[in-house]
Amino acid sequence: MRPTPEVTMARLSPRPGHPAGRWRPYVAVAGVAAAAGLMFSASAQLARGDEGRHPENLAQLVESESGRVERLGAQVDDLQAQIDALGAGSSSGVEAADPDLARREAVMAGSTPVTGPGLTVTLDDAPASSQSIPGVHADDLVVHQQDLQHVINALWAGGAEAMTLQGERVTSTSAFRCSGNILLLHGKVFSPPYVVQAVGDPDRLEAALAASPGVQTYLDYVDWVALGWGEKASSHLELPAYAGSTELQYARVPEGTDVFS
Repeated sequence: MRPTPEVTMARLSPRPGHPAGRWRPYVAVAGVAAAAGLMFSASAQLARGDEGRHPENLAQLVESESGRVERLGAQVDDLQAQIDALGAGSSSGVEAADPDLARREAVMAGSTPVTGPGLTVTLDDAPASSQSIPGVHADDLVVHQQDLQHVINALWAGGAEAMTLQGERVTSTSAFRCSGNILLLHGKVFSPPYVVQAVGDPDRLEAALAASPGVQTYLDYVDWVALGWGEKASSHLELPAYAGSTELQYARVPEGTDVFS
C-alpha cells in the first residue's frame, strides 16, 4: 500500500507576494454555487420522479393509504388461513397416524409408570458350599455385570415395554456396573439377589431369554456351581417411573488438547 501523502500547511498558505487569506472569499463563493447547483438538480429529479405517483392533497393521501391498508389486510387474512390449514392438517395427520404416540414416548423415556403382564428374572450368587467344587474359581461364584446385561438385552429384544432392575426404572440413559458382587445403579448400591422385571408378553420374553447365548452361558454356570436363577411370569406387574435426572453428562476435551498425541 502506498503511503498517503501528507498535506502540509504550505499548500494551504498564501504564496509569497500575495496578501494573507486572499484565497478564502473565492473558495466560499465557489462552495455556495456548487451547493445551490446540487439542490436545484436534486429538486428537479425529485419532481420528475414523483410526478403522478404521490397524492397532491390530503384527500388523495387518505384514499391511497386506505387502499394500501385494505390490500395488506387481505394478504394477512390469506396467510393466516394458510397457517391454520397447515396446522390443522399436521395435527390431524399425527393423530390419525399414531394417536398413542405421546404415551409410548413417555413409556420409553421412563417418565410414566407402567403396569401389565410380564416376567420377573432373579439372579444370585452361588452358595458358599460351591467353593469346594473342583476347578471352581471365586469369579465363577458371583453374578457379573455382563450377566445382567445379557438378561436385560434379551428382554428388550423380546419386546419388553418397560423394565426395572432392583426396582429402578431402566431407561436409555441408565448405566450400571458391578464391583465384585456389588451393583452400582443410578447412584445407589445394591447387593444380590438381583431382580429384573419386564412388562411385556411373558411367552415372548421367556423365548428371548432362551435364545440368548449369553443367558445360556450363565445357565451353564447355574448347573455347574449353583448360581441363582429364577423366571416367573405374572399377569400384572407395576413398574414405577424413573425418578432420577434425565440430563446427559459427558466428558469435555480441554481446548488445545491433542487427543491423538
